[in-house]
Amino acid sequence: MAIELSETAAREIKTIIQQQELDATKVRLRVGVKGGGCSGFSYLLDLTEQERETDEKFEKNGVTIVCDPKSYLYLNGVTIDFKDEVMGRGFVFSNPNATSSCGCGSSFSA
Repeated sequence: MAIELSETAAREIKTIIQQQELDATKVRLRVGVKGGGCSGFSYLLDLTEQERETDEKFEKNGVTIVCDPKSYLYLNGVTIDFKDEVMGRGFVFSNPNATSSCGCGSSFSA
């Protein structure tokens, strides 16, 4: 399994990279989790040029994704999408490892 990134989410990431005038050849999407949030863990997304030797690494729809080993335990199989709807816009996580999620979708428990 891996971390999946929808075409819509990849397009949004590429737009953000352009808007922030970052070097698209060096930038990585760091995906992770941290303790906290309504349900126990919160998702993290960050654009970085740093890649650690221990990171899991994936290439999805033209975006390089990196994830630290501890976060990957919770994120293996997750799909990241981007929604732009009347009720709001943002990245959405579909995580098969989550036993429950909060209503806003930005935290989960496992």
